[in-house]
Amino acid sequence: MAKRRSRGDGGLHWDDKRQRWIATASLGYDPSGKRIVKRASGKTKTEAKTKLKDVLRDYEDGLAIAPATYTVKDAVTDWLAYGLAGRDEGTVKTNTILSNTHVIPALGARKLRDLSAEDVDRWLAGKAKVLSTRSLEAIRSCLNRSVKRAMARDKVKRNVVELCSVPVGRPGRPSKSLTIKQAEAVLTTAADSPLYAYIVVSLLTGGRTEEMRSLRWDHVDLEGDPNATPAIPPHIAVWRSVRSSGDTKTKKSRRTLALPGRAVDALRIQWERQGWQRVAAGDHWQESGLVFASAVGTQLDAANVRREFRKVLAEAARRFPDVDLKPHEWTTRETRTSFVSILSDQGIPLEEISRLVGHSSTAVTEEVYRKQIRPVIQTGAVAMDGIFGTGSEAAPRR
Repeated sequence: MAKRRSRGDGGLHWDDKRQRWIATASLGYDPSGKRIVKRASGKTKTEAKTKLKDVLRDYEDGLAIAPATYTVKDAVTDWLAYGLAGRDEGTVKTNTILSNTHVIPALGARKLRDLSAEDVDRWLAGKAKVLSTRSLEAIRSCLNRSVKRAMARDKVKRNVVELCSVPVGRPGRPSKSLTIKQAEAVLTTAADSPLYAYIVVSLLTGGRTEEMRSLRWDHVDLEGDPNATPAIPPHIAVWRSVRSSGDTKTKKSRRTLALPGRAVDALRIQWERQGWQRVAAGDHWQESGLVFASAVGTQLDAANVRREFRKVLAEAARRFPDVDLKPHEWTTRETRTSFVSILSDQGIPLEEISRLVGHSSTAVTEEVYRKQIRPVIQTGAVAMDGIFGTGSEAAPRR
């Protein structure tokens, strides 16, 4: 005769409503005094008991595995709600858009415990047909960090996303540079734009858009000190950015840049225009000390800056049809690549360009702006031509 289980040891019974065998086991009490009961079901007694053993093994290993209904969507939603606490508002917004657009629609309904490496591989392979490699890395990161957070909270045994590599996606949109002729057309046309000084200073100093939007009047000196030794020219101190910390991208990005005369004139115009904006806004004006601000003194929004910049390009294309400008193909960050390109065309050494744009080394400048570094290094070719002659002279006769 089978030995009866002790009280609390669990049991095995048939559930008429579900038409399945239910195996249960009691594992003590939680901190609130509520009994901890684990259950598993199966079509047969053996299947139910086997599943219960797996649950008990996980519990003994310290894995409080999530309910069977816990999905990838639940994990991603939890990460978006709590895993990004303290992050910059733009970072939260970007990750939310990526997750809601690419992760949840494709994988959200999958039970987290059933998510496999094959699922992730197929998902990434499908996305590689429509997204760039960088975008693929971003959406994989969203899923990876969501599952990692779930694993740290004992919702799943392992993170299969880390086992999957990112495939090569579609080529991203390459950065472009304005030619000197195009740049002059843009500068001329921008005179009537609210962003006139912004465009001039960005293009003529190579500042990042995030640095320009946070530039303050107390970091601008339009007079300099010609009597100092050595003389101090008009300049701006690029010490801040719109990042959540307020710091520039790197330590070497903190730099003080002399202003070209055209930028000095544009900033004087900006000072006067902002004075009239302050009067027009009246009580609605919010004093921030920003050089480039909205109509009420608040910080400029990146999307609004990009939209106004493209309006200037559209007007430049209309007024100067020979410059071949297509507004929708350009963004404000390309004033910076244009700055690098124009200096390169004028033979400015790479080391000096690197200092001006605030890169940590020339290697960064070469890697990021490889196509914008224009001058071809000819020294070696000229020397070899002098030694061995040119190709036409030295070519063997047939």
